[in-house]
Amino acid sequence: MKKKFLAYFDLARFIEKSSAAVVYGILSAIALNFFLQPGHVYSSGVTGVSQIIFTVLKDSFGRNIIPISVIIWLLNFPLLIMAWYTIGRKFTIYTFMSITLSSIFIQILPSMTLTTDPIMNAVFGGVLMGLGIGYVMRQGISSGGTDIISLTIRKKTGMSVGLLSTGVNGVIIITAGALFGWQHMFYSLIYIFINGRLVDAVFNRQKKMQVTIVTQFPDDVRDAIFNQLGRGVTLIRGAEGGYTKQRETVMLTVVTNSEYYEFREALMESDPQAFVTMAQNVRVLGNFNEEKNS
Repeated sequence: MKKKFLAYFDLARFIEKSSAAVVYGILSAIALNFFLQPGHVYSSGVTGVSQIIFTVLKDSFGRNIIPISVIIWLLNFPLLIMAWYTIGRKFTIYTFMSITLSSIFIQILPSMTLTTDPIMNAVFGGVLMGLGIGYVMRQGISSGGTDIISLTIRKKTGMSVGLLSTGVNGVIIITAGALFGWQHMFYSLIYIFINGRLVDAVFNRQKKMQVTIVTQFPDDVRDAIFNQLGRGVTLIRGAEGGYTKQRETVMLTVVTNSEYYEFREALMESDPQAFVTMAQNVRVLGNFNEEKNS
């Protein structure tokens, strides 16, 4: 049991993911405290909802009732419970770490107005938040919020969830515009656009990888990939190992960069001894679901 645990637990990977969570926490706190909040620019997802709740409470009571860091953490908590049961425990633990560190840094760092220009606040807030989210997602961690909902829906149904993210973000910025002035909606649109471009530039979530798997347990691997990622596979049965002379099955599939760590977890659970090769940046024609989570 101990050997199995040590083989599954990768200390170097733990340090890498933990460091990414720290980097995200710092960058997200700087973006929120130095640019978004002072510039009245509203973010997407749970952070944007938290900003609206924080501002409404502050305007209603004339003072800060609940710190925005606490609101962000509380709104993410039920989503973390959902992730624990639907996505995976390791994913949830690291995502909990990134959310908690972000909330701590938001609470520690003082809010500071570096510029009164809302466009500059939107641009620099978008750049910093996009860098943080993109970097943490490259390590197979989520920044929380609607990403968890999107991953859950994709895992359960295999459906693209880009429309869901767009709809949620649309409701957030329209609400911010209606409550605080329509100019804030346009500033928030600038932020969301820049944030999305930076996330894609850092993470390259939609780049595709062709995966070739050689395994003696094709049914287990196929079921794990489908259940974890909603991806289909092509099986070539009856292959023979050149050295072992054993009968193997060759499996072919295509995944995006954003699905790499889910794919790795699925393979570790179904056949840790499988031989796998991956070819980056392949082009795909035909039936391939373009997943978008933001």
